Amino acid sequence: MNIAARIFAELRGDRAIWGIIVLLSLFSILAVYSSTGTLAYRFHGGNTEAPLLKHGIILMGGLVLTYICHLMDYMNYKKLAPFLLLVSIPLLVYTLAFTEELNEARRWIQVPFVGLTFQTSDLAELALILYVAREISSKKDYIKDFKSAFLPIIIPILIICGLIAPADLSTAIVLFIICMIMMFIGRVALQYIFLLLMLGFVVFSLLIVIHQTFPEANVIRMETWKSRMSEFVTSPEGGFQVEQSKIAIANGGWIGLGPGNSVQRNYLPASYSDFIYAIICEEYGVIGGFILIGIYVLLFVRITSLVTKSAKAFGAMVALGLGMSLIVQAFANIAVSVHLIPVTGLTLPMISMGGTSILFTCIAFGIILSVSKYVEIGSKTISSEEKDYKNLVNSEEKDFKNLVFGDDL
Repeated sequence: MNIAARIFAELRGDRAIWGIIVLLSLFSILAVYSSTGTLAYRFHGGNTEAPLLKHGIILMGGLVLTYICHLMDYMNYKKLAPFLLLVSIPLLVYTLAFTEELNEARRWIQVPFVGLTFQTSDLAELALILYVAREISSKKDYIKDFKSAFLPIIIPILIICGLIAPADLSTAIVLFIICMIMMFIGRVALQYIFLLLMLGFVVFSLLIVIHQTFPEANVIRMETWKSRMSEFVTSPEGGFQVEQSKIAIANGGWIGLGPGNSVQRNYLPASYSDFIYAIICEEYGVIGGFILIGIYVLLFVRITSLVTKSAKAFGAMVALGLGMSLIVQAFANIAVSVHLIPVTGLTLPMISMGGTSILFTCIAFGIILSVSKYVEIGSKTISSEEKDYKNLVNSEEKDFKNLVFGDDL
């Protein structure tokens, strides 16, 4: 009992968000174990525990990072933002120019000596959100000056999203949308938000021109973009992946087949990452699928609460940016599984099997919890000050009554 109380005392910040992290982690362990059967037979000689063990170690490491990041004062991330952005840009360039293709894309850097891969776009996404939050919060008034909006905010967004897009267009689009939302909430003049949108189209058009001019470079995944869009528009039932995903969801019915009883995991490509939501629906039914959606909706509600309560603009913008990035990515992943949008390759945050995606999702949660911790401390301070003020007023009223009516009152 004392251990539980100690753990509860150590986990500061929004308890609901801590609960969300625990629930998503449990969903992740169960879903990854159920969906990695074919992966185990292909790469681990039939050892079904091997992928789960690897995922569990990464998840535990991520939760440790969440705890560490939530201990730090979130204002320290404001100081780190420019440095992280400067590190991200050369890493993205190096990834595009010098790394080998993996799964028909150049997204990963091989970490020396350990044999692990590192997805540079995850670091760049975190760095850009922190940087945009820093620049918006440093200008307290309505941002309507071109110099204040264009150079420090718009240019970095275009550079980072432009470098991510060739290998991972879906991540670049989501990040671009999040930055536009942050600019809107941060009171950036609408003409500059519209300018960012127009320049985004220009950058995308430039990527197409580069691909047509240097097709042998094979850096931009133009054919993949075309095939996925064509498949979504021309095929009402979707391609092979979406068809198998729909079958999995239909198999689950309302209550599901039960944990570990998925059939479509043997046929659905990337059942442990891009289409893990379909496996969850197959094993836990439509009810389980809606519960998972409800968890992400609850996260959105708690993030909104933090934004409205945060005393400092940077805390509000960071919570908004990181929270929305998780939520938008989650609903984009779910939308792919039910054929509402084209196949994107986006994982389900905190649930899909992964390496750097899990770690940076946990870091994002840690920063959000750091904001919530100081919001909680601030609210307690305010409550204390209000209590002292009321005591002072009551004392002054009592002294006034004694002065007028005497001590007998």
